[in-house]
Amino acid sequence: MAALPLPNIDASLKELEYAFDTLKADGLGLFTVYGKKWLGDPIFNPIFEELNRRKAVVYTHPNTSDCCRNLVPGVGDGAIEWGTDTTRAITLMIFGGAAARYPNVRMIWSHGGGTMPFLVERFVGMANSAQNKPKFPQGFQGAAGKFYYDTAQVANPAAMSALSKVVPVSQIVFGTDYPYRTPAEHVKGLKDCGVFSARDLQMIDRENVLPLFARFKA
Repeated sequence: MAALPLPNIDASLKELEYAFDTLKADGLGLFTVYGKKWLGDPIFNPIFEELNRRKAVVYTHPNTSDCCRNLVPGVGDGAIEWGTDTTRAITLMIFGGAAARYPNVRMIWSHGGGTMPFLVERFVGMANSAQNKPKFPQGFQGAAGKFYYDTAQVANPAAMSALSKVVPVSQIVFGTDYPYRTPAEHVKGLKDCGVFSARDLQMIDRENVLPLFARFKA
């Protein structure tokens, strides 16, 4: 996975071309926010236009926005803010229209989509409003179900139960946050959480991600 020098758009377009055409990267790794601009903001349209043309895979990881550092004294941003930051990016991608404009970009969101699964009732209501309903014939869950979500730091009964009720199991892929957590912990957590069948676990562990990274099918 390649990185881009965002928020510099021109430099990022050049790096994107080099990453895919010269380095033959499997995809890009992007933060959910740069400064005060979340993925889905129009400033990133040139990047997503090119990613859409290339049918690229984009793995995302949360970051701390300039607006929201050290909000709770003594509690690191990773504990609360990063899950919230992922949710901001997901909702802007969907309600800002980028997800619909760039349907060929295959997005992977870290940590089970952050807090999105727990706030889904609010987002469903937004999608069903008179203003938004024509844009979302399949509702919020139809739009959210086109993304992928990894299991890093959320291989537990509460998070996996919520996520699996919002998106199909086919959209959940294995993740660990290594080296901060281990793969073994997540294998055990997914198995012990009581949410998934043996077939589901087989899909999450390997099969779901293969369409994204075709060279690993062999």
